[in-house]
Amino acid sequence: MKIISINVAQPETRVYFGKETQTGGHKQAVPQARLTYTNFEGDGQADLKNHGGPNKAVCVYSFDHYPHWEEVFGVSLLPGAFSENLTIAGLQEAEVCLGDVFRIGDEVRVQISQPRQPCSKLAGKHNRKDLPDLIHANSWSGFYLRVLQAGVVRAGDAAELVERHPLGVTVEFANQVMYRQRADYASLERVLAVDALSTEWQKSLSRRLTR
Repeated sequence: MKIISINVAQPETRVYFGKETQTGGHKQAVPQARLTYTNFEGDGQADLKNHGGPNKAVCVYSFDHYPHWEEVFGVSLLPGAFSENLTIAGLQEAEVCLGDVFRIGDEVRVQISQPRQPCSKLAGKHNRKDLPDLIHANSWSGFYLRVLQAGVVRAGDAAELVERHPLGVTVEFANQVMYRQRADYASLERVLAVDALSTEWQKSLSRRLTR
């Protein structure tokens, strides 16, 4: 796995579907950036309730999916098109698991905390109201990382899996559970058993389990 691009931006006003919106999603590539325990330096979030913080310090999207979306959108896409901080080649949601730990470059260590939940702002960025539904259908959501060891990340750095979580719950499986393709009790409990799962997803799935 390889870091194709590091992408950062500060919040700004954009017009999505005829409405002014504050967003930090129009990220630009930088050659390197220091990663702290809450975000990349130089990056910011407009909605601090739903973005950023220790459980969502880094948003990752797979460069492997870009050819598919270029065909869907009918345009060429630059890294960062999905408002991700890290565009990484060589990984898929079906292959990485909640709680997996990766080393990036020489010093940074990160852990998958939850899938990314595509929102209306990402839909607005691409002028596709159906984009969240398309992502829910194929589970190509990307995911968030928590930072275990901070440091500098550089474009071209290798991303190496150093610890596979023993429960083996893939990001794809977690997406299927969240979006009710797998609404059974056992599947909910399987995702909730992952100790590395973010508190946001723990609360959401626990509420569904009690219902």
